[in-house]
Amino acid sequence: MSDSNTTDFTNPSTFILLGIPGLEAAYIWISIPFCAMYTTAVLGNFTILFIVKREPSLHGPMFYFLCMLAVTDLVMSTSTLPKMLSIFWFNSREISFSACLTQMYFVHSFSTMESGILVAMALDRYVAICHPLRHSTILTNSVVAKICLAVVLRSVILTLPYPFLARRWPYCRTNIIPHSYCGHIAVVNLACADIRISSYYGLFNLLSEIGMDVFFIAVSYTQILRAIFRLPTKDAQFKTFGTCISHLCAILALYIPDLFSSLTQRFGHNVPLDLRVLIASVYLLVPPMLHPIIYGVRTKQIRGRLLQLFTCRET
Repeated sequence: MSDSNTTDFTNPSTFILLGIPGLEAAYIWISIPFCAMYTTAVLGNFTILFIVKREPSLHGPMFYFLCMLAVTDLVMSTSTLPKMLSIFWFNSREISFSACLTQMYFVHSFSTMESGILVAMALDRYVAICHPLRHSTILTNSVVAKICLAVVLRSVILTLPYPFLARRWPYCRTNIIPHSYCGHIAVVNLACADIRISSYYGLFNLLSEIGMDVFFIAVSYTQILRAIFRLPTKDAQFKTFGTCISHLCAILALYIPDLFSSLTQRFGHNVPLDLRVLIASVYLLVPPMLHPIIYGVRTKQIRGRLLQLFTCRET
């Protein structure tokens, strides 16, 4: 019997996603804010892409990076939310092994990509404030394209071991994942083998990516603040620093829930499971929802173009 069971689960054809264990009775109510956040994320990010494409004056480094961030947000939220809603609404919990690994790859790859884009945007702010006269000659279209390619390649390469390591483990205990999506740790924890390689690599990846990205962002803003404090008037200082507010809000919207979610998944064994899963699920929707709102409200060019579109429709 034990041999048979082991054979059945060594390469499971499907996994069962439980959603948010313990909160099944509230799934309909939970789905309402989730659906609202996803709708806001989709509409907001498509609006950003539409406005930047239609407005030639926005064809510059900052807005190219913003478009890349919008695409990343769309892919990251779309790779998980439809399956979550199918669990909440239709109790559709099954996901094939290959689809689970694909979802795992997309979630972690695009999360890494998002962090890299924020570093690129910090570089843009640094050049714009510290070297304003050379901004267009330093960040040419060719340089921006190379930066974007580097961000994509880094996330693609660093995340590749996740599904490959997860595929090689035997799953002889169960195929039930107590989570709402196929996160790396949630899947490999089901393996009946020593998964320290996966666990250590995941932790190394998290700390090295966030650590390196936060370091580069901190260096950029150290130089930016030094340049701002050298400006002659308070008004000029506040005005210049105001151009960084959107980026700083985007950083906080990504890193705070990301770090909290990742650390509670690994070390928060005293945190209730339903709270851990809920936080991890919300994390995938909060940055994609907030980024278009932050940049739509704080960026004068986008705000002006958006108001112009609505005014034209009314007339």
